[in-house]
Amino acid sequence: MRRAFKEWAVIVDALGRGDQILILRKGGIAEGGGGFRVEHTEFLLFPTLFHQQRESVLESGRERFDEVLPLYHDPTTVRIEFLARVAAGRRLEYLGDAERLRGQHIWRDDVIARRFDWGSDKSIYAMAVRVFRLPLPVIIPASPAYGGCKSWVELESDLDLDGMLPVLPDAGFDAKLRAFETALSAEEAEA
Repeated sequence: MRRAFKEWAVIVDALGRGDQILILRKGGIAEGGGGFRVEHTEFLLFPTLFHQQRESVLESGRERFDEVLPLYHDPTTVRIEFLARVAAGRRLEYLGDAERLRGQHIWRDDVIARRFDWGSDKSIYAMAVRVFRLPLPVIIPASPAYGGCKSWVELESDLDLDGMLPVLPDAGFDAKLRAFETALSAEEAEA
């Protein structure tokens, strides 16, 4: 597996702990006018400190940020620990749609609102993902090709996925997925 998705290290931590199954994405500058697209339904989680701001997450996330930051002290390497599989997703056309997902993630409301309003396309993409832990973290060399404001990167070599396990048991994941789908179906019922 070489496909990887760049996300704040504190969000990767929340996904890897099973605290959330949700990824909210606007898209990076390098993704052009079309914005973010789900290019892959299975990908490695590539933790980054790029654009990451401790103040952009809820208090629980700030505490975890302080704990996980030392894992990413070396800018010449990247620590890969998790694979994600997209279980559901959709473009949210109204900020109220994203607000219905409150409590299912650690982003602050004002951060989501800023992302939603950024650029000419007033929307944000929501993905529910099933996360799997690799048997051991893999440390890879950082490459200039991984830099920039983009969501997707192709790693220079394949990572072995044998022995990975889900971070949430089936029942726990199913409950979080139902909450995600219920929140978004409430929006459809009101439309």
